[in-house]
Amino acid sequence: DISLLREVTARAFRRSRLGPASPLRCRRRAPSRRSAYMLERVQTAVVGGGVVGLAVARALSRSGREVLLLESESLTGSGTSSRNSEVVHAGIYYTAGSLKARACVEGRRALYSFCEAYAVPYSRCGKLLVATEEGELAQLDAVAEKARANGLSGSGEALVRLTSAEAARLEPEVRCVGALHSPSTGIVDSHALMTALLADAERHGATLALGSSVVGG
Repeated sequence: DISLLREVTARAFRRSRLGPASPLRCRRRAPSRRSAYMLERVQTAVVGGGVVGLAVARALSRSGREVLLLESESLTGSGTSSRNSEVVHAGIYYTAGSLKARACVEGRRALYSFCEAYAVPYSRCGKLLVATEEGELAQLDAVAEKARANGLSGSGEALVRLTSAEAARLEPEVRCVGALHSPSTGIVDSHALMTALLADAERHGATLALGSSVVGG
């Protein structure tokens, strides 16, 4: 629900110390003896300031390592990280026991916890998987079984089988013969997420170098 996300976003920005300025606040630090040294020799260099690079830089800096985050563009997260659906996937479709399945389920839980802790706007809005004809109902059963095998169980995670009437109560525009409701699927403000990751990385000593391409090494 987009209106809900906007409301959550507004509330979170009011609570957050980051304030309602640019969604991506990236800056160069003033030159210092330490930063000049880091340009020549650094304990850890992270290449790329998208959401993955920011998360890696944050984790490394929080572990006590000296971190230099290199980003070739003039701001962080200007590529794929800010050009996507911003969906938080539940972990329904991947092969049970695979790295993708484990990473998706564990990552979703960790992401929601991070959003709560750092006032990052998100909405656990859920989604519907629908069968539009009787022959597709068996496919819903197979999807539900794969989700259970991936660890989606219990309140708030397990897929719930719905009749057509129950699905229509959740989404009146849907026409189906049956559906599954995924309660843990959501959406997240990717810009606010990256801002929070960068802020926490810098808080723990990481240095961001914008306009810095890696040409060898």
